[in-house]
Amino acid sequence: MSTPYFRFKQFTVRHDRCAMKVGTDGVLLGAWAGASESSERASQPAMTSSIKHILDIGTGSGLVALMLAQRFHNAFIDGIDIDSSAVLQAKDNFSASPFSTRLCAYSSPLQDWQPQEKYDMIVSNPPYFSNSLLCPDNTRTMARHNNTLSFAELFEHSDRLLSPCGTLALVLPADAEKEIMALSRLHHLYCVRLCRVHTTAAKPAKRILIAFSRQVQSCPLTPETLCLSENGLPRSAAYSALTQAFYL
Repeated sequence: MSTPYFRFKQFTVRHDRCAMKVGTDGVLLGAWAGASESSERASQPAMTSSIKHILDIGTGSGLVALMLAQRFHNAFIDGIDIDSSAVLQAKDNFSASPFSTRLCAYSSPLQDWQPQEKYDMIVSNPPYFSNSLLCPDNTRTMARHNNTLSFAELFEHSDRLLSPCGTLALVLPADAEKEIMALSRLHHLYCVRLCRVHTTAAKPAKRILIAFSRQVQSCPLTPETLCLSENGLPRSAAYSALTQAFYL
């Protein structure tokens, strides 16, 4: 039986009322989104960043929103989810954190979300299973399957909600890369950063971390590679460096 909470260095995430628990995908996105490949890491909070408003789509327990609140000291973050139990849990996690004044959770589908301001960053660890057996637990189905939020809708509404200089950052299965690239071009969002995530160097990529902007890259994109474990250790040096501000 999993523990009802996960403790990080600066906050604790309870997830006993959420369909999807704290996992590697969310931690990767929270540490990677909005950081440049060479200069900024999660261990170096963006205190003077121009990122002021962030949206976390499908916030669940609020993990990614909490990580971004720790990294971006001046940002106000909205988390939305269609699972009302998850929203209540996110609210509790936000209230118990050192960043409570900058975090809000709302029960709303993305398609209906109408904020007062555009967002400088949108992040999501979206549901991505399609054409697969649905789980009998309805809340887990909503969290895991994209029958309530397709990739096409994700891009359509991110386009609607992004500021002119905003970025969209996602964590997705590696086999969704071609589909996501095609959809992004339909909305004039261009890939500005791509990281292929491998469990080990000997295995093919399992996930991608990918970021989009309205600005066309002036030079060809050079994809990054991240191996989660190496030399028999559960966390590689690169994974440890990326997440050192969070994991105990």
